[in-house]
Formats: sequence, structure tokens, C-alpha cells
Amino acid sequence: MHVKKYLLKCLHRLQKGPGYTYKELLVWYCDNTNTHGPKRIICEGPKKKAMWFLITLLFAALVCWQWSIFINTYLSWEVSVSLSVGFKAMDFPAVTICNASPFKYSEVKHLLKDLDELMEAVLERILAPESSHTNATRALNFTIWNHTPLVLIDERNPHHPVVLDLFADNHNDSARICHAPECKMAMRLCSLNRTKCTFQNFTSATQAVTEWYVLQATNIFAQVPPQELVQMGYPAEQLILSCLFGAEPCSYRNFTSIFYPHYGNCYIFNWGMTEKALPSANPGTEFGLKLILDIGQEDYVPFLVSTAGVRLLLHEQRSYPFIREEGIYAMSGTETSIGVLVDKLQRKGEPYSPCTMNGSDVPIQNFYSNYNTTYSIQACLHSCFQDHMIRNCSCGHYLYPLPPGEKYCNNWDFPDWAHCYSELQMSLAQRETCIGLCKESCNDTQYKMTISMADWPSEASEDWIFHVLSQERDQSTNITLSRKGVVKLNIYFQEFNYRTIEESAANNIVWLLSNLGGQFGFWMGGSVLCLIEFVEIVIDFVWITIIKLVAFVKSPRQRPAPARYAGPPPTVAELVEAHTNFGFQPDAASHSPSAGAYPDEQALPIPGTPPPNYDSLRLQPLDVIESDSEGDAI
Repeated sequence: MHVKKYLLKCLHRLQKGPGYTYKELLVWYCDNTNTHGPKRIICEGPKKKAMWFLITLLFAALVCWQWSIFINTYLSWEVSVSLSVGFKAMDFPAVTICNASPFKYSEVKHLLKDLDELMEAVLERILAPESSHTNATRALNFTIWNHTPLVLIDERNPHHPVVLDLFADNHNDSARICHAPECKMAMRLCSLNRTKCTFQNFTSATQAVTEWYVLQATNIFAQVPPQELVQMGYPAEQLILSCLFGAEPCSYRNFTSIFYPHYGNCYIFNWGMTEKALPSANPGTEFGLKLILDIGQEDYVPFLVSTAGVRLLLHEQRSYPFIREEGIYAMSGTETSIGVLVDKLQRKGEPYSPCTMNGSDVPIQNFYSNYNTTYSIQACLHSCFQDHMIRNCSCGHYLYPLPPGEKYCNNWDFPDWAHCYSELQMSLAQRETCIGLCKESCNDTQYKMTISMADWPSEASEDWIFHVLSQERDQSTNITLSRKGVVKLNIYFQEFNYRTIEESAANNIVWLLSNLGGQFGFWMGGSVLCLIEFVEIVIDFVWITIIKLVAFVKSPRQRPAPARYAGPPPTVAELVEAHTNFGFQPDAASHSPSAGAYPDEQALPIPGTPPPNYDSLRLQPLDVIESDSEGDAI
């Protein structure tokens, strides 16, 4: 009941309004506000009023301008970066090692037989163009060649370039004699119906034949089941000859195996997937990881890999090793020492930095989720590219994981995949789309490496070291290893100092309020209370306006009342006489309406009493009233 009465009072108060007009409200505000300028507008003379009005208006505009600058600066979400140095015992990083060659040539030779023969014929055409290769050409399998051939582009006439196929029938008078600098080698990529072809140009024949061979080998390996590909790579027991972590011995059993298409079988130490991460007891070489590896360089695939050594990467536990993009090489026949320093990155997050905690807010399906690894921007970029590849080419690339139900690209099932892949790889729009969708991780750890190398083993110790290693691996008294096939690695913390690079808001809410208040106080001499006063008068203005609009809508339009008399209205005396004497008739010359008003005697009004004549209804001056009251008193 009390609540209802209270609400009714509030409703009546709202309907009543503030009780002021616009002008009264404005004058009241200028007279009572704590801001300095408006008071002078109503207190000074006409000229000073105009001057103070202009000054107040100018300074109010300056305040609004400064406020807009500070608000825009705050809403730009800028960050400041702070660097701090800490010291503590740290977990040893995960170490991924891969052989530079993804497969042993003895295991994949049967798959690459036709491709190798075709490659040898191409090299003969390039190196010995004057000799005849008719018999060799007839024995080649041109099925692979017809999909993506290598051609020579003769640009000696820039307006009419000539495309020359290395194995064309008319090669004897065209392709064989083109050795001018204007003749460039290229790879021709055509769509399924060959209505659209593009040329991928190269400045060197070495680059051209290498890229062409890798593309054809990708087509072949994409058709092989993953289990067979693992068997064709280097096993851990052959790659890892010796392992020592600090003072504790280790072996290939302490490594986790994954298949990385570009490097074949890769092995990860201290990945932390099934076991706890290993801590480092102290900084220094003697407390790190020591490995001796045999890369088996004599069994490399000759045309697929032109680099000999070990590819390695240091990364966080439970993170997928993108060793092709982030790894480094260790050269065979050397001892490579890698000193590690740790940088921890802590980004502020939205809206300051476009980063993500776990990738759940990234609109890209992570195709590396099957490995149960943490989010990384490389995983997002690769997944995004594979997604575009599947949507545009109807198949996935061999180097990236596949979603369920999709197939890898190959020449037999997808004849124009190479052309589609080349266009997608060169597409700037695709790269910008993926970069725009993917985000950096908010918390990241980077390992900075200091690398030094020396020959290993030395000439003085080479004989006995290789004897011992050969005995341990092959149980042979003969030396089965050589300098070109062994790599020694020392990985250790240089020191336990670590750097933390942390983002913080450059402009927080305290900074914003301080600057807004400072500008308002400097230009207008105001404070937060002055702003409240201004808000109050704005509310009153709106309140009055709403009430007036509601009243205007509800009230009917004012119509003029019909005139009671046809002519000028009668005088008071005439009205009195009409009430008391029904036989009263005005002069004919007069314009009194009484004659017309009462044409019939039966329509005469009922006699009434004339209006009273009270002096109390007449306004009198104050001194007259006082004198009358004094007379009464006497």
C-alpha cells in the first residue's frame, strides 16, 4: 500500500515537472553553478556579458577538444612493454631432432625409380644439350612429366617469348641451343582441361629441378599409407648413438617419435606428454643434454635433399615442433654447442593485444589437435592454409594434417592440384585472411640460442672414437662410421637468469580521469560537481520538453468559440436593463443586438438579478487599504 502511494507521488511529480521555464532554468544555472564563466554572463553589463559568453564558449570548446583527444588515446588500447629479469631453477626445454633426409634411399628407391630416371634425363638435357638422347627419351615414363613439365622460356625477344619443352619433338633446333641469359627455366602448371596455365619461373636451373623433384615426390608419398612412411625413415636406434643428460645416461627410449612429413621421423626429448618435465640442476655444459647422432648420409635421397646434417628445435613442453619454420641445422663432422637463454612473453590480451589463451576463440579448426599439443600461431596458420586448400582444390597438402574424411592431393585423383596449390600459395588474399584470423598466444616462452661449433672428432682421436661407436652400434671391430655422418650436440642453459617481457596498459582509467579533470579544471575552473550540475540542468531541460510534448499531443486543438452576438457586444447598462425591463428596446440607430437577439417575446430570457457590484473585487493600492484599516480602528 505504501509502495503504491509512493509510486503515485512519483508519477504526479513527474507529470508536474521541474516548475521552471527554459529561461528561468538557464538563469538559475548560471547564477548557482560552481563553474566560473557562466556566473559572469548574468552579473556583468551588456558588453562584458558578450565578452564572457564568447570566452566561456571558447574554453568549453577547448575542453571538449582536449577530452576527445584523451578519450581517443585511451580507446586506442596502447600498451607499454616492461622488461624484468628473474633467477630460478628452470625446466629443461623440449628438444626435437630430425635427420635432414626424411627417408632412406634404400627404402624408397622403388617408389622413386621412374622419377629418378626422368630427373637424370632432365639433367642430361641441361648439362649436355648437344648430345643425342633419343633412346633414353623413348624409355622414360612421361606420365609424371606431362602433368607438370619443366620448360625453357626464351625471352631474347621480350615482345614474343618462346616456351620450349625440354622433351619436345623439335628440341634439336630450339631448346638445345637456348643458353643465353634471357633463357630461363620454369615449371608449367596447368588446370585439368589445360585452358589456364601458369609458369613458376626460376633464376637457376638448380632451383628449378629441385622444386620440380620435390613437387613430384610429394605426389608419390601422398599415396603411401603413413605407417609405411614411418618404416621408410631413420629409426631412433640408428640415429641416436649416445645420450647423456647431466650425469644421468639416457637412450633413444627416452625420446618420443613423431612423423614430420618434411623431415620424416623426428624424435623429441623431454616433451612432457606422459612424464614430468625434467629440471636442469645447474647452468653449464656439464648439466645439459649431450647427444651423438649418426645421420647416415650415404643413404640420403640424392635429388630430394641437398643438405646434410641434423635439424633441431628447442621448444616448450606439450607444444608441437614446427621444425621446418623455427629449427636450425647442426653440421655433420662437428660438435655444436648451444647455450640457451629464456625469454617469457606475457601479452595483455583483448582489447590491447589480439592474442588468445588456448585458441578456443580462434575461428580456425586446429588440425594439430590430434597431437594433444598447446595452441600456437604456426598451428593456426598451417591449419588455415590446409582448410583453404581443401575448399579450393578439393584435397589436402601432404605436408599438413588432414581433417577426417579428406584425402591428400595426388596426380591421379586430382590432376590439377599442382596448379591450384601454386595459385593458393602465391595468393596474397589467402595469406592476409589467415593472418587476420589467427592470433598469437598470450603466454609464450622463447629460447634464445648462442651457437658455437668445432670439428669433431679431432684427427688425433678420430680412430678410437669411431672404433668404439662402431662396436656399440654394429658389434663390429671395423669402423662403420665416418666424419661426414656423425654429429655431436651439447645443449645447456647458459645461466638461470630469465627475462620476462610483459605488456601493460599504457593508458588506464586513472590516467584518463586525471587528464579529463585536469583539462576541465584548467580551462573552466570546474570539478566533478560542476559536471553533475550540468547533467542536472540537462535532465531538467529534457523533462520540461517531454512534458510540453505530452501536453501538446493530449490536448485537443483549440477551436474559436462561436460569437454570442452578431454585432458589437452590449454594454453593462444595456445588459442590466435587459434583465430588469423586458420592454426595453435600444435606439434604432444603435447596433445593439438586443432587438435581433430577442425577435419573439416568447423567447425572452427569464428575468434575473443584475450582477453584484462588490468593491472587494476591485484591486486597490496598499496605502488605501492601510488607511481604511486605521479609520476602522479609531
